[in-house]
Amino acid sequence: MAAKEHEVLENYITQHNLKITKQRRAVLEAFLGSEEHVSAEDLYKIVSAKEPKIGLATVYRTLDLLVECGLVRKHHLGGSRHLFEHVHVGLSHDHLVCRTCGRVVEFVSPGIEALQIEICRA
Repeated sequence: MAAKEHEVLENYITQHNLKITKQRRAVLEAFLGSEEHVSAEDLYKIVSAKEPKIGLATVYRTLDLLVECGLVRKHHLGGSRHLFEHVHVGLSHDHLVCRTCGRVVEFVSPGIEALQIEICRA
């Protein structure tokens, strides 16, 4: 597990009088090990291979916790499910989603970024 993410999670949990559990750590490690946008169901399959007693509800609750503490961003990129991605502070990007297969492609465009800033100011 990346030290920075581990520290962010530990600090958040301490501030909110929660407990750092083996299951929460396993979800974070599995999430950080994935370089893609991942659904809760996909992450559950990864985590349950190592932690067979973990439940899907625990994965959902832990993902919500990771969103709350700023490590994860939750997206609804079409379809019926949400996808989660690792937040990289200071790195802005956008997404293209294939309407046929659901594949998500990240891209960076200074022109689009400038346009978004201009629209926000207006």
